[in-house]
Amino acid sequence: MPESNKQNLVVIEAFLEAAKRYARGGYDVIVDGIVGPWFLEPWKALAQEDYEVHYIVLRASKKETMKRAVERSKLDRKTNIELVETMWEQFSGLGIYESNVIDTTTFTIKDTVSAIKERVACGTSLLS
Repeated sequence: MPESNKQNLVVIEAFLEAAKRYARGGYDVIVDGIVGPWFLEPWKALAQEDYEVHYIVLRASKKETMKRAVERSKLDRKTNIELVETMWEQFSGLGIYESNVIDTTTFTIKDTVSAIKERVACGTSLLS
């Protein structure tokens, strides 16, 4: 939602600072959240500061995404379906970042973790 853009940027900046602190402390950091390409500028800036920043999008088919969301949500079904459909559409065509997508439709958690580790090791999802 456009009206929440400023607040979302503040949230991103806050957890970027926390992530930087952990990285400076010698830890590998994984930030798990909803980060669309429209919010990548702060991450790109971090990469310019010589931090290794990988942008990986986990995306299942729309049908599977809806199934997973309905099964785990604390929101009422109608609200949840509307929110998840909107988010899925926003992430369904990522343009130049489409190669950063891992299709998790048929993946177990273990499969997903393995795919992420492989992507990080290859460096194919690095931001610059």
